[in-house]
Amino acid sequence: MNSLTMKKKYQVLSLFANIGVAEAYLEEIGFHVAVANEIIKKRAKLYSEIYPQTKMICGDITLPDVYESIIETSKKNNVNIIIATPPCQGMSTAGEQDENDERNKLVIPAIRSIIDIKPKYAMIENVPNFTNTSIEYNGEKKLLTDIIIAQLSKSYNISINIINTQDYGVPQSRERMIILLSRKDMEEWIIPSKDKELVTLEDAIGWIPQIDPFVKDLPKEEFYKIFPNYEQRKKVALSISKWNIPPVHVYRQVEAMMYTPSGQSAFDNPIHKPIKKDGTYVKGYKNTYMRQRWGTPAYTITMDNRKISSQGNVHPGRFISHGINGEDIYSDPRTLTLYELMLVMSLPKDWALPNNAEEAFVRRIIGEGIPPLFIKKLFNNIPNKQ
Repeated sequence: MNSLTMKKKYQVLSLFANIGVAEAYLEEIGFHVAVANEIIKKRAKLYSEIYPQTKMICGDITLPDVYESIIETSKKNNVNIIIATPPCQGMSTAGEQDENDERNKLVIPAIRSIIDIKPKYAMIENVPNFTNTSIEYNGEKKLLTDIIIAQLSKSYNISINIINTQDYGVPQSRERMIILLSRKDMEEWIIPSKDKELVTLEDAIGWIPQIDPFVKDLPKEEFYKIFPNYEQRKKVALSISKWNIPPVHVYRQVEAMMYTPSGQSAFDNPIHKPIKKDGTYVKGYKNTYMRQRWGTPAYTITMDNRKISSQGNVHPGRFISHGINGEDIYSDPRTLTLYELMLVMSLPKDWALPNNAEEAFVRRIIGEGIPPLFIKKLFNNIPNKQ
């Protein structure tokens, strides 16, 4: 990228950058992530492999030397947009919703960075429950949103929005809170209009041929008797992407899903219900051991997306045949492959994920991210783009 091209782009600072899922389309639409910060070394290293032109500052933003390095490097690179996506585990409904979780306070250095850098625009993203979360601040219990307004409203127009990414062309239902800050000498940045039609899971991954799961606890002869086309289907799957292979499963879970139709839980099966290793029935919620639906956007992708026993993780499947006990049999009794998850997250098919990336590691991270297609549409809505 030459210097002339760089001058034409907005320069972005990404805080709590993880491996850069949100940023996947920004470069192509005129936004260069010049600086990024991530505390976990493994994540920071992978980020740098995916985005080698970004200056990654790995370290704890609450430490003075790390914070000053972020600010100085951002000013040197003329950063004029800040993205802040602080950890949500203390606020998420999928977590403990612990107001005393120290990670809830990480929005404070993000606020400080906006004050110090004075960008034209900034975005703070988190789970919807962010708006109901309080922290101890200057000796008082205060809502995070009230702190943001108190600290930044003199210099910025602030809008607080709850959106569902399925309304913006993403084949996944994922609710997020988006705070947009527009410096008062700039035209206001607003949420884009919703798309007229939803993109379904079938739109996203329905073209991918059947893939059988690999079962770790069956003798090879028995496994190939149940899945005689495993090797052939695996070869076709890998010809699409090296990431297009499902996790290893245990047979008792796979068997329950073989008899579970699209959009339903194996708990509703008349015969083949989920069982434990000792043969007793599993007790659980009916949004577990559950297949996705073809005709709607996918359920929210979680960090535990490799588990059949977790929430709504199983491929929708297709009818294969009638079983001898009157139960129908369905294909793909497995969780989604990493490649399918990337498509459901709206990541580009050619996303530069290194071949040596750790599959289980990336799967968990994807469950934390915000779909980049929404970010693309949001950033395309910035007024007077350079």
